[in-house]
Amino acid sequence: MKSRAIFQTCIRNVKYLYKEGEMKTMQQGWLSNWLVKHEVVHRSLGFDHRGIETLQIKAGDWDSIAVILYVYGYNYLRSQCAYDVAPGGSLASVYHLTRIQYGIDNPEEVCIKVFAQKDNPRIPSVFWIWRSADFQERESYDMVGISYDNHPRLKRILMPESWIGWPLRKDYITPNFYEIQDAH
Repeated sequence: MKSRAIFQTCIRNVKYLYKEGEMKTMQQGWLSNWLVKHEVVHRSLGFDHRGIETLQIKAGDWDSIAVILYVYGYNYLRSQCAYDVAPGGSLASVYHLTRIQYGIDNPEEVCIKVFAQKDNPRIPSVFWIWRSADFQERESYDMVGISYDNHPRLKRILMPESWIGWPLRKDYITPNFYEIQDAH
């Protein structure tokens, strides 16, 4: 019920933006400007070398912002990855979203970074919005250890289920013993 209310609120906000013409008038940083106007806590990380806006979003706001982006037309999750920011620090889940429209040669893109603390790394899954997040979130879970809430099949995808630890964390200690198994 809560997710339905969030979705309806997001739909209302996007319709308001279309009516006011904000989406079409803002050249750069429209998403950051919109989030400021609606008092959503975030941090603008600027633009990359291709001019793609990058934002840092709180994990608690990610599911509603993801719905807003999808409704606005960001219908393609280009990639999702995760990395360890620093030993003892936080983990980041990065989403590259693209707004694909017929006849557009240079589609709009946005990069969203969602950070989680290492002691309890939990981020809402966007599998229900972009199905392509399935294996990508599973790989991030397997390698970095971020748990994606409400993901339907969150389990290891590259490492054996019996593997202990998260191999791409900066504080990961490589085991000295590797068991060699026959590939079948």
